Amino acid sequence: MTHHRWLSSTAFGVIAMAAMASPAWGQDAPPPPTPTPAAEAAAPSTAGTSGLQEIVVTATRRATNLQTTPIAVSAVDSQLIQQASPRNIGDLAAFVPNFSAATITGFNAASFSIRGVGQNNIIVYFEPPVAVLVDDFVVPSVQTQLLDTFDVAQVEVLRGPQGTLFGKNTTGGAVVVKTKRPDLDHFEVEGRMQTGSFGTVIPQGAVNIPIGHTLAFRGVIGHTGSDGYYHDGGCFGPVTPLNTSAFASKFAGAQGCGNGKAIGGQDVWNARAKLLWEPSSNFTALAQYEYLRDRSDSVPAINLTPDSSAFLFSTLGLGAAANQHSDPLDNAAITNRQGALLKMGSGQKISVDGGYLTMDYKMDWGTFTSVSGYRYQRSRLPNTYMGSAPVASDGTVLSLFDAQRDDNRKTWQEELRFASSFKGPFNFVAGGFYQKDNTDFCVAQLLGFLDLSSGPLAFGPWNDNPYLLCNAQHARSTAAFIEGTLKITPTLTLTAGGRYTWERKTWWGRQQVFQQQLTGGFDPSIVLQDALDANVFAYPDGVIKVKDRANEPTWRASIGWQATPTIYGYATYSRGFKGGGFNDQIGSFHPFVNADGTENQQAFAEAASATKPEKADSYEAGVKTELLDHHLRFNLTGFYVDYTNLQKQIVVPLVVDGQQFQVTRFFNAAKATVKGVELETTLIPVHGLTLRGVMGYQDGKYKKYVTPIPAGYDLSTAPLDRLPKWQWTVDATYEMPLGDRYKVQLNGNVAYTGRNLATQSITSPDENTYLNARTLVNASLTLAEAQDKYYVRFVGRNLTDKRYLTAAQVVGGLWADGQYGAPRYFGAEFGFKFGN
Repeated sequence: MTHHRWLSSTAFGVIAMAAMASPAWGQDAPPPPTPTPAAEAAAPSTAGTSGLQEIVVTATRRATNLQTTPIAVSAVDSQLIQQASPRNIGDLAAFVPNFSAATITGFNAASFSIRGVGQNNIIVYFEPPVAVLVDDFVVPSVQTQLLDTFDVAQVEVLRGPQGTLFGKNTTGGAVVVKTKRPDLDHFEVEGRMQTGSFGTVIPQGAVNIPIGHTLAFRGVIGHTGSDGYYHDGGCFGPVTPLNTSAFASKFAGAQGCGNGKAIGGQDVWNARAKLLWEPSSNFTALAQYEYLRDRSDSVPAINLTPDSSAFLFSTLGLGAAANQHSDPLDNAAITNRQGALLKMGSGQKISVDGGYLTMDYKMDWGTFTSVSGYRYQRSRLPNTYMGSAPVASDGTVLSLFDAQRDDNRKTWQEELRFASSFKGPFNFVAGGFYQKDNTDFCVAQLLGFLDLSSGPLAFGPWNDNPYLLCNAQHARSTAAFIEGTLKITPTLTLTAGGRYTWERKTWWGRQQVFQQQLTGGFDPSIVLQDALDANVFAYPDGVIKVKDRANEPTWRASIGWQATPTIYGYATYSRGFKGGGFNDQIGSFHPFVNADGTENQQAFAEAASATKPEKADSYEAGVKTELLDHHLRFNLTGFYVDYTNLQKQIVVPLVVDGQQFQVTRFFNAAKATVKGVELETTLIPVHGLTLRGVMGYQDGKYKKYVTPIPAGYDLSTAPLDRLPKWQWTVDATYEMPLGDRYKVQLNGNVAYTGRNLATQSITSPDENTYLNARTLVNASLTLAEAQDKYYVRFVGRNLTDKRYLTAAQVVGGLWADGQYGAPRYFGAEFGFKFGN
């Protein structure tokens, strides 16, 4: 069956299947608790109202009713966010079909996946296929995409490639976050305080101050603090060195466990200051300043290395078999190395300062909008990657594979667009987009495992000599776009548009060296304070320069039909692309040398060259309905996506001069297809009760997947990573008055996400790492004043105390590690709001 016939059957056949309540659930997922899971991610709170309220989205760059917008978009509003009490926007994935949120192994960084494409690495130049925009500014770094939700008015998730209006690298989709705007008419103070398990304390506050009749200020500040839910109890040994050097002998037979202290705590301050100027009904200007200071603990790792001779760390007696605790959260480990360019004892340091200006000028025939912004992010991310911290009898700590990843990233953006408001049957949105992104990056690694496997260096142990990999990139993306909608008849509309993007990237890099080798020879007098002190511009010896460019057209066309006042159908075809990324890790453990021992810079440049752009062609058809006098909303979408030049990451094992290493390699994995179904419903069966739910099914496969290193290795039978086959959520909210002054609200939900591949092993499919299937149960109980002037809320998350991986990786031939989601959490929250 072709995908065209498959789609045509989806729009009608699947709706009949759902109505008959007899879906054929996959073997890897239990069926939902009800035959037709009901959920609508974005419905505003309707408890106490007679019917569902209208949901307004801006997925077409103008305000439209969700039920007559001809694309697959979900919206989560501030009231649902408050009820669900998420830790960050990643928790909202439960309310969006086929949207999976995890983390990147070793980091508090977002790993978002939509319809079969996502990002599972921290590489700073590898742009995620799911874009995150905050007030129309594209956030380029996955490290700061897990946003706090206190100041969020609405989150819209656009599923599938966005070929026109959100065209910046969106083969998977876009997460569009709208923060709360200042109010010209009301003075208001809002605050809340949550305390809970793991020593969690979260104070947050906001103030809105009108200034005259044309100015308003809104300030928001919050802090998240906790002790962490991991415990430093990871065990090691008995250690079995493969050599008899004096340094290795100190660890021979060593064994033990950590001290059991809580680790992985959070310490994050974030704030926004906003000034709205509205001198007339035709012009508005919103200026914002963003502030983030993250001083959390380094993210702990759990050793997952199988008891197998295929893994060096298992051979050394450092596999997961050494762990003695039944609860994986008690098996975390961290060396807390302080020195040798690592500052793990001080935790991670992430700082963001951003300034943004959005201006709208309205006329009778349309609105001009300008979105300008500058964002400066500094990240210092030390970590113990493999989840084991051996200690010798003399107290020497062995950094088997410790590293500190440091980067400075400056991003400028400007978008100008015009949205017409003609009175005739045709209207359009057109504009231009420009983004400049400059990044400096260095990673310092302590590779103590090589002291056990091959012996120390000539000038000392690997354990004390940082191995440095540094590079930098300057990237520019420029685009022009237009999308128009023609109302052919009162009930039939046609939308079509295109975007043309010019991407230019320049990359500088050098092969990995010790700090003593930064000037090309060997100079032991070189002493660095930070890894970034070794950047490619400060030490240019051996640095190469590589350029890449891409000119790509993308497009979208859709047709919408208002079949009845309550039934809307649509079909859409779109093309999206994601720019190529440099193989910036290729300089690690992979010496490119000539026969005479000199560096072969040409070979290095060829290996570091960027991948080709990734492209996605998406076909989808859907039905959006509001039935039972606006008491039932039922939206159904079927889709088929064809990915070409799909960019993939493989960790390749290498042996260099008899020593075992690995290198992360990116390449285009030819073709893959994903098809699926997405269901969102909301039902108000009786006054005060709102039932929501989502269901997502997706199935993907590679058409071709052959690696260049090792050449010709066929992975086409592998599953697509970050592609859970089934995902569903059922959610219920019941609100009832307590006399005239108070009300009580109960909320609960059950969310299931199927098992999905985290990282692909190049050596054997048995060594792949997976995120296990999970079913999470959450609930809240709120007692509030009738007008929400104050409230007390009790929150419970993961009530069944499920252990589930949120990240996992296999490092070819060496080890495997991962990190887990939070265990059962109980919290109490007090909030208030007052003003005129």
